[in-house]
Amino acid sequence: MACLLPGHEADPHDPLGELRSLADTAGARVVDELIQNRPKPDPATFIGSGKAHELAEMARTHRADVVIFDNDLSPSQIANVEEVVLCKVLDRSELILDIFAARARTREAKLQVELAQLEYTYPRLRAMWSHLERIVGGAPTGIGTRGPGEQQLEIDRRIVQRRVGELKREIALIQQRKQREVAQRNRDFFTVGLVGYTNAGKSTLFNTATAGEAYADEKLFATLSTRTRRWDLGGGDCAMLSDTVGFVRDLPHHLVASFRATLEEAVHSDLLLIVLDVSHPRARQQLDTVMRVLDEIGATEQERLLVLNKVDRLEHNADLLVFERQHPGCVAISAKTGWGFEGLVERVRAAMRGEVQTLRLVVPITDGKAIHLLENRAEVLERTYEDKQVVFRVRIGTRQLQELRALGSRVRVIDGDGNGPASAGMPLSQTGADRSERPAS
Repeated sequence: MACLLPGHEADPHDPLGELRSLADTAGARVVDELIQNRPKPDPATFIGSGKAHELAEMARTHRADVVIFDNDLSPSQIANVEEVVLCKVLDRSELILDIFAARARTREAKLQVELAQLEYTYPRLRAMWSHLERIVGGAPTGIGTRGPGEQQLEIDRRIVQRRVGELKREIALIQQRKQREVAQRNRDFFTVGLVGYTNAGKSTLFNTATAGEAYADEKLFATLSTRTRRWDLGGGDCAMLSDTVGFVRDLPHHLVASFRATLEEAVHSDLLLIVLDVSHPRARQQLDTVMRVLDEIGATEQERLLVLNKVDRLEHNADLLVFERQHPGCVAISAKTGWGFEGLVERVRAAMRGEVQTLRLVVPITDGKAIHLLENRAEVLERTYEDKQVVFRVRIGTRQLQELRALGSRVRVIDGDGNGPASAGMPLSQTGADRSERPAS
Protein backbone atom coordinates (compact mmCIF):
# COMPACT_ATOMS: atom_id res chain seq x y z
CA MET A 1 0.00 0.00 0.00
CA ALA A 2 1.41 3.38 -0.99
CA CYS A 3 -0.17 6.74 -0.27
CA LEU A 4 1.45 9.21 -2.66
CA LEU A 5 1.67 12.64 -1.11
CA PRO A 6 3.10 15.79 -2.73
CA GLY A 7 6.90 15.44 -2.83
CA HIS A 8 6.85 11.63 -2.53
CA GLU A 9 10.12 10.25 -3.91
CA ALA A 10 8.78 6.95 -5.27
CA ASP A 11 9.24 5.99 -8.91
CA PRO A 12 6.28 7.51 -10.79
CA HIS A 13 6.33 4.59 -13.24
CA ASP A 14 6.39 1.95 -10.49
CA PRO A 15 5.60 3.57 -7.11
CA LEU A 16 5.61 0.24 -5.28
CA GLY A 17 8.74 -1.20 -6.89
CA GLU A 18 11.08 -0.60 -3.96
CA LEU A 19 8.47 -1.64 -1.38
CA ARG A 20 7.93 -4.84 -3.38
CA SER A 21 11.66 -5.55 -3.23
CA LEU A 22 11.76 -4.82 0.51
CA ALA A 23 8.84 -7.18 1.10
CA ASP A 24 10.56 -9.89 -0.94
CA THR A 25 13.75 -9.39 1.05
CA ALA A 26 11.75 -9.77 4.27
CA GLY A 27 10.34 -13.09 3.00
CA ALA A 28 6.81 -11.92 2.23
CA ARG A 29 4.80 -12.93 -0.85
CA VAL A 30 2.96 -9.98 -2.36
CA VAL A 31 -0.62 -10.92 -3.32
CA ASP A 32 -2.01 -7.49 -4.29
CA GLU A 33 -1.14 -3.81 -4.34
CA LEU A 34 -3.01 -0.56 -3.76
CA ILE A 35 -2.00 3.02 -4.58
CA GLN A 36 -3.68 6.21 -3.44
CA ASN A 37 -3.02 9.90 -4.17
CA ARG A 38 -3.80 12.37 -1.38
CA PRO A 39 -2.94 16.03 -0.79
CA LYS A 40 -2.27 15.26 2.90
CA PRO A 41 -2.56 12.25 5.28
CA ASP A 42 -5.79 11.48 7.07
CA PRO A 43 -5.23 12.06 10.82
CA ALA A 44 -7.05 8.86 11.85
CA THR A 45 -6.01 6.24 9.29
CA PHE A 46 -3.51 8.07 7.02
CA ILE A 47 -5.46 6.85 3.94
CA GLY A 48 -9.01 7.75 4.90
CA SER A 49 -11.88 5.53 5.98
CA GLY A 50 -13.07 4.69 2.44
CA LYS A 51 -9.64 3.50 1.28
CA ALA A 52 -9.17 1.64 4.59
CA HIS A 53 -12.35 -0.38 3.93
CA GLU A 54 -11.21 -1.03 0.35
CA LEU A 55 -7.92 -2.29 1.79
CA ALA A 56 -9.81 -4.51 4.23
CA GLU A 57 -11.80 -6.08 1.40
CA MET A 58 -8.58 -6.82 -0.52
CA ALA A 59 -7.07 -8.39 2.59
CA ARG A 60 -10.12 -10.62 3.11
CA THR A 61 -10.24 -11.64 -0.57
CA HIS A 62 -6.59 -12.72 -0.61
CA ARG A 63 -6.54 -13.92 3.03
CA ALA A 64 -3.59 -11.65 3.66
CA ASP A 65 -1.65 -11.97 6.93
CA VAL A 66 -0.07 -8.52 6.87
CA VAL A 67 -0.57 -5.14 5.17
CA ILE A 68 2.61 -3.15 4.44
CA PHE A 69 2.62 0.61 3.91
CA ASP A 70 5.30 2.51 1.97
CA ASN A 71 4.73 5.37 4.42
CA ASP A 72 5.53 5.95 8.08
CA LEU A 73 2.36 5.84 10.16
CA SER A 74 1.78 7.04 13.72
CA PRO A 75 0.97 4.44 16.42
CA SER A 76 -2.69 5.47 16.50
CA GLN A 77 -2.98 5.31 12.71
CA ILE A 78 -1.57 1.75 12.70
CA ALA A 79 -4.01 0.74 15.44
CA ASN A 80 -6.98 2.29 13.61
CA VAL A 81 -6.11 0.61 10.30
CA GLU A 82 -5.64 -2.75 12.05
CA GLU A 83 -9.15 -2.44 13.52
CA VAL A 84 -10.54 -2.11 9.99
CA VAL A 85 -8.41 -4.62 8.03
CA LEU A 86 -8.31 -7.18 10.89
CA CYS A 87 -4.68 -8.15 10.27
CA LYS A 88 -1.21 -6.91 11.19
CA VAL A 89 -0.12 -3.56 9.69
CA LEU A 90 3.52 -2.60 9.12
CA ASP A 91 4.80 0.77 8.01
CA ARG A 92 7.98 1.29 5.98
CA SER A 93 10.27 1.87 8.97
CA GLU A 94 9.12 -1.26 10.80
CA LEU A 95 9.61 -3.34 7.63
CA ILE A 96 13.18 -2.10 7.22
CA LEU A 97 13.88 -2.75 10.90
CA ASP A 98 12.57 -6.29 10.48
CA ILE A 99 14.92 -6.87 7.52
CA PHE A 100 17.86 -5.54 9.50
CA ALA A 101 16.97 -7.78 12.43
CA ALA A 102 16.85 -10.84 10.17
CA ARG A 103 20.12 -9.99 8.36
CA ALA A 104 22.26 -8.89 11.31
CA ARG A 105 25.11 -11.35 11.93
CA THR A 106 27.82 -9.57 13.94
CA ARG A 107 27.30 -8.63 17.58
CA GLU A 108 27.63 -4.94 16.76
CA ALA A 109 24.97 -5.13 14.03
CA LYS A 110 22.62 -7.02 16.37
CA LEU A 111 23.05 -4.42 19.09
CA GLN A 112 22.48 -1.58 16.64
CA VAL A 113 19.31 -3.23 15.34
CA GLU A 114 17.95 -3.87 18.83
CA LEU A 115 18.60 -0.25 19.81
CA ALA A 116 16.86 1.04 16.67
CA GLN A 117 13.89 -1.26 17.29
CA LEU A 118 13.51 -0.13 20.89
CA GLU A 119 13.76 3.55 19.93
CA TYR A 120 11.11 2.92 17.29
CA THR A 121 8.91 0.97 19.72
CA TYR A 122 9.11 3.29 22.75
CA PRO A 123 6.66 6.01 21.56
CA ARG A 124 4.34 3.26 20.25
CA LEU A 125 3.92 1.33 23.50
CA ARG A 126 0.48 2.77 24.27
CA ALA A 127 -0.89 1.57 20.94
CA MET A 128 0.86 -1.81 21.17
CA TRP A 129 -0.30 -2.90 24.62
CA SER A 130 -3.82 -3.53 25.82
CA HIS A 131 -2.98 -4.40 29.48
CA LEU A 132 -3.10 -0.82 30.77
CA GLU A 133 -5.23 -1.46 33.85
CA ARG A 134 -3.73 -0.55 37.19
CA ILE A 135 -1.90 -3.24 39.19
CA VAL A 136 -3.46 -3.31 42.66
CA GLY A 137 -1.97 -4.59 45.91
CA GLY A 138 -2.79 -7.82 47.68
CA ALA A 139 -2.81 -11.46 46.64
CA PRO A 140 -1.98 -12.94 44.28
CA THR A 141 0.32 -10.14 43.09
CA GLY A 142 2.57 -10.27 46.15
CA ILE A 143 4.94 -8.06 48.07
CA GLY A 144 6.18 -4.93 46.38
CA THR A 145 2.99 -4.09 44.52
CA ARG A 146 0.72 -2.99 47.38
CA GLY A 147 -0.74 0.47 47.23
CA PRO A 148 -2.26 2.35 44.31
CA GLY A 149 0.03 0.55 41.85
CA GLU A 150 0.90 1.88 38.42
CA GLN A 151 -0.01 1.25 34.85
CA GLN A 152 1.71 -1.63 33.09
CA LEU A 153 2.56 0.89 30.38
CA GLU A 154 4.79 2.77 32.83
CA ILE A 155 6.58 -0.46 33.78
CA ASP A 156 7.12 -1.32 30.11
CA ARG A 157 8.51 2.14 29.43
CA ARG A 158 11.00 1.83 32.32
CA ILE A 159 12.11 -1.58 31.03
CA VAL A 160 12.64 -0.15 27.53
CA GLN A 161 14.52 2.89 28.86
CA ARG A 162 16.78 0.68 30.98
CA ARG A 163 17.57 -1.59 28.04
CA VAL A 164 18.22 1.38 25.74
CA GLY A 165 20.74 2.70 28.26
CA GLU A 166 22.48 -0.67 28.46
CA LEU A 167 22.66 -0.95 24.67
CA LYS A 168 24.03 2.56 24.26
CA ARG A 169 26.78 1.88 26.81
CA GLU A 170 27.75 -1.41 25.16
CA ILE A 171 27.68 0.13 21.68
CA ALA A 172 29.79 3.05 22.92
CA LEU A 173 32.52 0.63 24.03
CA ILE A 174 32.46 -1.09 20.63
CA GLN A 175 32.61 2.29 18.90
CA GLN A 176 35.62 3.38 20.94
CA ARG A 177 37.49 0.20 20.03
CA LYS A 178 36.48 0.52 16.38
CA GLN A 179 37.53 4.17 16.24
CA ARG A 180 40.98 3.19 17.49
CA GLU A 181 41.20 0.43 14.88
CA VAL A 182 40.09 2.77 12.08
CA ALA A 183 42.52 5.49 13.19
CA GLN A 184 45.41 3.02 13.26
CA ARG A 185 44.50 1.65 9.83
CA ASN A 186 44.28 5.16 8.39
CA ARG A 187 47.79 5.88 9.68
CA ASP A 188 49.20 2.69 8.18
CA PHE A 189 47.28 2.46 4.90
CA PHE A 190 45.43 4.42 2.27
CA THR A 191 41.77 3.59 3.00
CA VAL A 192 38.92 3.32 0.50
CA GLY A 193 35.23 3.04 1.44
CA LEU A 194 32.54 1.54 -0.80
CA VAL A 195 29.23 3.35 -0.38
CA GLY A 196 26.05 3.43 -2.40
CA TYR A 197 22.40 2.54 -2.61
CA THR A 198 21.44 -0.92 -1.47
CA ASN A 199 21.86 -3.56 -4.19
CA ALA A 200 24.12 -1.29 -6.27
CA GLY A 201 26.80 -4.01 -6.47
CA LYS A 202 29.17 -2.91 -3.70
CA SER A 203 29.79 -6.41 -2.33
CA THR A 204 30.35 -7.80 -5.84
CA LEU A 205 32.93 -5.07 -6.47
CA PHE A 206 34.48 -5.76 -3.07
CA ASN A 207 34.86 -9.45 -3.96
CA THR A 208 36.32 -8.61 -7.39
CA ALA A 209 38.90 -6.30 -5.82
CA THR A 210 39.91 -8.33 -2.79
CA ALA A 211 38.61 -11.91 -3.09
CA GLY A 212 37.01 -11.06 0.26
CA GLU A 213 34.11 -13.50 -0.14
CA ALA A 214 31.56 -10.96 1.09
CA TYR A 215 27.96 -12.09 0.84
CA ALA A 216 26.44 -10.70 -2.37
CA ASP A 217 22.85 -11.23 -3.45
CA GLU A 218 20.19 -9.60 -5.62
CA LYS A 219 18.33 -8.50 -2.49
CA LEU A 220 18.20 -5.24 -0.60
CA PHE A 221 20.47 -4.95 2.44
CA ALA A 222 22.56 -8.04 1.63
CA THR A 223 25.35 -6.36 3.66
CA LEU A 224 24.70 -5.05 7.18
CA SER A 225 28.17 -5.00 8.75
CA THR A 226 31.38 -3.48 7.47
CA ARG A 227 34.03 -5.81 6.06
CA THR A 228 37.59 -4.57 5.37
CA ARG A 229 40.24 -6.30 3.28
CA ARG A 230 43.58 -5.49 1.65
CA TRP A 231 43.31 -4.37 -1.99
CA ASP A 232 46.43 -4.98 -4.08
CA LEU A 233 46.60 -2.16 -6.62
CA GLY A 234 49.78 -3.38 -8.32
CA GLY A 235 53.17 -1.70 -8.57
CA GLY A 236 53.76 -2.18 -4.86
CA ASP A 237 50.68 -0.13 -3.98
CA CYS A 238 47.90 -1.41 -1.78
CA ALA A 239 44.90 0.03 0.04
CA MET A 240 42.40 -1.12 2.64
CA LEU A 241 38.94 -1.48 1.06
CA SER A 242 35.77 -1.44 3.20
CA ASP A 243 32.32 -2.66 2.15
CA THR A 244 29.49 -0.88 4.00
CA VAL A 245 25.74 -1.16 4.47
CA GLY A 246 23.68 0.15 1.57
CA PHE A 247 21.51 3.24 1.76
CA VAL A 248 17.83 3.52 0.89
CA ARG A 249 15.40 6.41 0.57
CA ASP A 250 13.47 7.32 3.71
CA LEU A 251 15.82 5.29 5.88
CA PRO A 252 14.44 5.43 9.44
CA HIS A 253 16.29 8.15 11.32
CA HIS A 254 16.89 5.74 14.22
CA LEU A 255 18.85 3.54 11.83
CA VAL A 256 20.84 6.48 10.47
CA ALA A 257 21.82 7.36 14.04
CA SER A 258 22.40 3.80 15.22
CA PHE A 259 24.39 2.68 12.20
CA ARG A 260 26.70 5.67 12.11
CA ALA A 261 29.34 3.53 13.83
CA THR A 262 28.84 0.84 11.21
CA LEU A 263 29.62 3.52 8.62
CA GLU A 264 32.69 4.69 10.55
CA GLU A 265 34.86 3.26 7.77
CA ALA A 266 33.19 5.54 5.24
CA VAL A 267 33.33 8.61 7.46
CA HIS A 268 37.10 8.30 7.93
CA SER A 269 38.17 6.85 4.57
CA ASP A 270 40.71 8.70 2.42
CA LEU A 271 38.62 8.01 -0.68
CA LEU A 272 34.94 7.14 -1.14
CA LEU A 273 33.87 5.03 -4.11
CA ILE A 274 30.19 5.84 -4.66
CA VAL A 275 28.85 2.77 -6.45
CA LEU A 276 25.75 3.43 -8.56
CA ASP A 277 23.63 0.92 -10.46
CA VAL A 278 23.52 2.91 -13.69
CA SER A 279 21.04 0.44 -15.20
CA HIS A 280 18.40 1.18 -12.55
CA PRO A 281 15.52 3.40 -13.77
CA ARG A 282 15.81 5.49 -10.58
CA ALA A 283 19.59 5.81 -10.65
CA ARG A 284 19.58 9.61 -10.37
CA GLN A 285 17.28 9.59 -7.35
CA GLN A 286 19.37 6.85 -5.74
CA LEU A 287 22.51 8.95 -6.21
CA ASP A 288 20.78 11.94 -4.59
CA THR A 289 19.81 9.73 -1.61
CA VAL A 290 23.40 8.50 -1.17
CA MET A 291 24.80 12.02 -1.26
CA ARG A 292 22.23 13.17 1.30
CA VAL A 293 22.98 10.30 3.70
CA LEU A 294 26.74 10.90 3.38
CA ASP A 295 26.16 14.49 4.42
CA GLU A 296 24.00 13.32 7.35
CA ILE A 297 26.70 11.00 8.72
CA GLY A 298 29.45 13.59 8.29
CA ALA A 299 31.38 11.99 5.41
CA THR A 300 32.02 15.30 3.69
CA GLU A 301 35.78 15.89 3.78
CA GLN A 302 37.25 13.05 1.71
CA GLU A 303 37.61 12.77 -2.05
CA ARG A 304 34.72 11.05 -3.84
CA LEU A 305 34.77 8.99 -7.04
CA LEU A 306 31.52 8.01 -8.75
CA VAL A 307 31.59 4.41 -10.05
CA LEU A 308 28.90 3.61 -12.63
CA ASN A 309 28.31 -0.11 -12.12
CA LYS A 310 26.29 -2.74 -14.04
CA VAL A 311 27.00 -1.24 -17.46
CA ASP A 312 26.63 -4.78 -18.84
CA ARG A 313 22.89 -4.50 -18.15
CA LEU A 314 22.38 -1.39 -20.26
CA GLU A 315 20.53 -1.96 -23.51
CA HIS A 316 22.23 1.07 -25.06
CA ASN A 317 24.84 3.63 -23.99
CA ALA A 318 22.63 6.73 -23.98
CA ASP A 319 22.08 6.70 -20.20
CA LEU A 320 25.76 6.05 -19.58
CA LEU A 321 26.79 8.97 -21.80
CA VAL A 322 24.39 11.28 -19.96
CA PHE A 323 25.89 10.33 -16.58
CA GLU A 324 29.45 10.73 -17.88
CA ARG A 325 28.59 14.19 -19.20
CA GLN A 326 26.88 15.23 -15.96
CA HIS A 327 29.63 13.79 -13.73
CA PRO A 328 33.03 14.30 -15.39
CA GLY A 329 35.67 11.99 -14.02
CA CYS A 330 33.33 9.12 -13.17
CA VAL A 331 34.35 5.53 -13.96
CA ALA A 332 32.15 3.00 -15.76
CA ILE A 333 32.57 -0.67 -14.82
CA SER A 334 30.85 -4.02 -14.50
CA ALA A 335 31.83 -5.49 -11.14
CA LYS A 336 30.30 -8.82 -12.15
CA THR A 337 32.25 -9.28 -15.42
CA GLY A 338 35.32 -7.22 -14.53
CA TRP A 339 34.88 -4.84 -17.48
CA GLY A 340 36.51 -1.46 -16.79
CA PHE A 341 38.06 -2.66 -13.52
CA GLU A 342 41.63 -1.78 -14.54
CA GLY A 343 40.58 1.81 -15.19
CA LEU A 344 39.13 1.98 -11.68
CA VAL A 345 42.36 0.63 -10.20
CA GLU A 346 44.37 3.32 -12.00
CA ARG A 347 42.10 6.04 -10.67
CA VAL A 348 42.43 4.74 -7.11
CA ARG A 349 46.22 4.53 -7.48
CA ALA A 350 46.29 8.12 -8.73
CA ALA A 351 44.19 9.26 -5.76
CA MET A 352 46.44 7.33 -3.39
CA ARG A 353 49.63 8.87 -4.76
CA GLY A 354 48.31 12.39 -5.01
CA GLU A 355 50.23 14.99 -7.00
CA VAL A 356 53.30 13.35 -8.57
CA GLN A 357 56.61 15.23 -8.47
CA THR A 358 60.14 14.52 -9.62
CA LEU A 359 62.46 15.02 -6.64
CA ARG A 360 66.05 14.30 -5.62
CA LEU A 361 66.07 12.91 -2.09
CA VAL A 362 68.98 12.18 0.22
CA VAL A 363 68.40 9.30 2.64
CA PRO A 364 70.77 8.02 5.34
CA ILE A 365 71.86 4.51 4.35
CA THR A 366 70.84 3.31 7.83
CA ASP A 367 67.19 4.42 7.30
CA GLY A 368 65.95 1.09 6.01
CA LYS A 369 62.24 1.93 6.28
CA ALA A 370 62.53 5.05 4.13
CA ILE A 371 64.66 3.26 1.52
CA HIS A 372 62.19 0.37 1.39
CA LEU A 373 59.26 2.75 0.93
CA LEU A 374 61.01 4.63 -1.90
CA GLU A 375 62.06 1.42 -3.66
CA ASN A 376 58.58 -0.07 -3.47
CA ARG A 377 56.19 2.88 -3.57
CA ALA A 378 57.92 5.40 -5.83
CA GLU A 379 59.34 5.28 -9.35
CA VAL A 380 63.13 5.35 -8.90
CA LEU A 381 64.75 7.12 -11.86
CA GLU A 382 68.32 7.20 -10.51
CA ARG A 383 70.15 5.91 -7.47
CA THR A 384 73.69 6.77 -6.27
CA TYR A 385 75.63 6.08 -3.07
CA GLU A 386 77.90 8.63 -1.46
CA ASP A 387 79.27 9.10 2.05
CA LYS A 388 76.83 6.80 3.97
CA GLN A 389 73.88 8.25 2.08
CA VAL A 390 71.70 7.19 -0.82
CA VAL A 391 70.71 9.87 -3.31
CA PHE A 392 67.45 9.00 -5.09
CA ARG A 393 65.98 10.77 -8.08
CA VAL A 394 62.34 9.66 -7.98
CA ARG A 395 58.88 10.34 -9.27
CA ILE A 396 56.82 10.28 -6.10
CA GLY A 397 53.32 11.22 -5.04
CA THR A 398 52.31 13.59 -2.27
CA ARG A 399 50.89 10.79 -0.14
CA GLN A 400 54.13 8.80 -0.29
CA LEU A 401 55.93 11.91 0.91
CA GLN A 402 53.45 12.11 3.75
CA GLU A 403 54.22 8.49 4.63
CA LEU A 404 57.96 9.26 4.70
CA ARG A 405 57.30 12.18 7.00
CA ALA A 406 55.10 10.01 9.24
CA LEU A 407 58.00 7.54 9.58
CA GLY A 408 60.10 10.30 11.11
CA SER A 409 62.65 9.82 8.33
CA ARG A 410 65.71 12.09 8.07
CA VAL A 411 65.14 12.53 4.35
CA ARG A 412 66.33 15.76 2.68
CA VAL A 413 65.19 17.26 -0.63
CA ILE A 414 68.23 18.71 -2.42
CA ASP A 415 66.41 19.89 -5.59
CA GLY A 416 63.19 19.45 -7.49
CA ASP A 417 63.53 18.15 -11.04
CA GLY A 418 67.17 17.18 -10.80
CA ASN A 419 68.22 19.70 -13.45
CA GLY A 420 68.86 22.79 -11.39
CA PRO A 421 71.64 23.45 -8.88
CA ALA A 422 71.43 21.49 -5.67
CA SER A 423 70.28 23.43 -2.64
CA ALA A 424 71.87 23.10 0.76
CA GLY A 425 69.25 20.49 1.56
CA MET A 426 65.76 20.94 2.93
CA PRO A 427 64.25 18.51 5.49
CA LEU A 428 61.24 16.64 4.18
CA SER A 429 59.00 18.21 6.82
CA GLN A 430 59.64 21.64 5.25
CA THR A 431 58.87 20.71 1.64
CA GLY A 432 55.16 21.34 1.86
CA ALA A 433 54.48 17.62 1.56
CA ASP A 434 51.98 17.60 4.40
CA ARG A 435 48.29 17.57 3.53
CA SER A 436 47.55 21.06 4.76
CA GLU A 437 50.08 22.65 2.35
CA ARG A 438 49.70 20.42 -0.71
CA PRO A 439 46.29 18.79 -1.02
CA ALA A 440 46.04 15.59 -3.05
CA SER A 441 44.68 15.93 -6.57
